[in-house]
Amino acid sequence: QVQLVESGGGLVQPGGSLRLSCAASGSIASINAMAWYRQAPGKERELVAMISSSGSRNYADSVKGRFTISGDNAKNAVYLQMNSLKPEDTAVYYCRTESREVGRPGLYGYWGQGTQVTVSS
Repeated sequence: QVQLVESGGGLVQPGGSLRLSCAASGSIASINAMAWYRQAPGKERELVAMISSSGSRNYADSVKGRFTISGDNAKNAVYLQMNSLKPEDTAVYYCRTESREVGRPGLYGYWGQGTQVTVSS
């Protein structure tokens, strides 16, 4: 089993910044990729950004140039720096990992509990 703990959400004014953090723990053998998703009220969960173990990054078009995903392999952690925030960025942000576990074949995905980001004046 793998556990994900997120932090860093909150209320920020339009144009402001926030940094989300997510740390994975448990019986991790290796991490294939880590990502941030978000879900706004009444909408489906969507991918915001993803980083692979090799360091390659992908972003949703709506956040390109404003958000930056980074990772710390030694800490099994992923971060999301969010700048120039807009009201439409308001959502619950979820961390997700795809990882291999000690003594268990295969690749498994886990979700964090989510952290609320609200952009409002």
